[in-house]
Amino acid sequence: MFMPLKRASRGRTKGGKGSSGVVQCTNCGQTVPKDKAKKVTSKLNLVEHTLAKELRAQGAYIASPTVLKHYCISCAIHFKILKIRSADNRRKRGKLR
Repeated sequence: MFMPLKRASRGRTKGGKGSSGVVQCTNCGQTVPKDKAKKVTSKLNLVEHTLAKELRAQGAYIASPTVLKHYCISCAIHFKILKIRSADNRRKRGKLR
């Protein structure tokens, strides 16, 4: 007899490759396995929008670096990056959000 699985992936993306290292949650600082943490990329605007529009009109290049944030599961649910899904919807892979 075996225990039923709540999730087919056990909440991770590592497959059968052993340990995957840890990262810290951006919000609370909790250490989370790298493949279990939810990654969010966003661009950082260094220049105000109206000024950037004028500079682009004159042909200037404005860099906007990407910021990578890792969230633990509880913080990802709190900030609505993840939504709690029913047992049927957890099996579906396409529509996560």
